[in-house]
Amino acid sequence: MSDLQTAIRSGDTRSMPLSGLILWTIGAVLGLFLSPTAFAYAVLWGTGLIVPLAILIARVRGHDFFAGRDNPLTQLFLQCILFVAALYPIAFIGAPGRPTLLVLYPAIAAGLIWIPWGWTADDPVGLRHAIGRTIACYAAYAFVPQPYTGSAICGAVVLAYIYSLAFMRRA
Repeated sequence: MSDLQTAIRSGDTRSMPLSGLILWTIGAVLGLFLSPTAFAYAVLWGTGLIVPLAILIARVRGHDFFAGRDNPLTQLFLQCILFVAALYPIAFIGAPGRPTLLVLYPAIAAGLIWIPWGWTADDPVGLRHAIGRTIACYAAYAFVPQPYTGSAICGAVVLAYIYSLAFMRRA
């Protein structure tokens, strides 16, 4: 097991959080300029760009994003991404007319993917990221006044990515 976990950490583990950092930063800025509904949909669709952008970042950095695809832990992690994505319709069902909830949902749901990543990579940063991100997003939702709530939620996600990039284990 530890060999499989080391193999994950030796890959390009930074492309995904770099991608998320870029896209959630853009989201935080867009929230200051777009209508609440347009902003919410931009965030929802923008989270779908994290993996494609991560693939591009990996290529630019000279890595293969899917290197180690034969590793069963990598396969588990990628399946977890699909599972989280399959839950996104809940946001549309549960938050009609409440665009800030459409921002809060992917901020938290997409952060949960860090739990299986942390386990597969044997890195406690994964669980810390998920917990810290969730608490910070709920705090932004509860305490930051409109019209800044959505941008503050995005900012909480950005802070979680900065923490994770600084403290992720390497092989």
